[in-house]
Amino acid sequence: MRHRNAGYKLGRNTSHRRALLRNLVTSIILEDRVETTIAKAKAARPHVEKLITLGKKGDLHARRQALSYLQTRDAVTRLFDTVAPRYGDRNGGYLRIVRRGFQKGDGAEKAFIELLGAEAILDEKRQKRAEARTKRREELQKAMAEEQQAAGGEGNEQA
Repeated sequence: MRHRNAGYKLGRNTSHRRALLRNLVTSIILEDRVETTIAKAKAARPHVEKLITLGKKGDLHARRQALSYLQTRDAVTRLFDTVAPRYGDRNGGYLRIVRRGFQKGDGAEKAFIELLGAEAILDEKRQKRAEARTKRREELQKAMAEEQQAAGGEGNEQA
């Protein structure tokens, strides 16, 4: 029985679980939205909330504490400069977990864990990706058309 044993084990030993959560939290801070399993999302939520609270404090000690947990300096600067100021008047509840269906291999339930208030940024990223995708598609079609014209021109010369 697991009486009075709080927290998620996630089927991993202590060091592996700590590394997984640190990587996941760093990705959430950097990307604003990450797709993972429900259990991992629920396990990562308190860590992200504590880091955002540290970011709202904004002093040197809080920055060093965040740096001791997060993987990169970029994540720490993003936490203190862009993420934490979004939630200046909010006391907790900085994340949303949205269920997304089931994983193909083992049937685990998947979810998006995302920071609240990042919708505009995520929409902007999505729009940039769509524009880049259409640009690549147009370039590929143009290259294929030129290739067909060149192949058609060579075919006429041989005949």
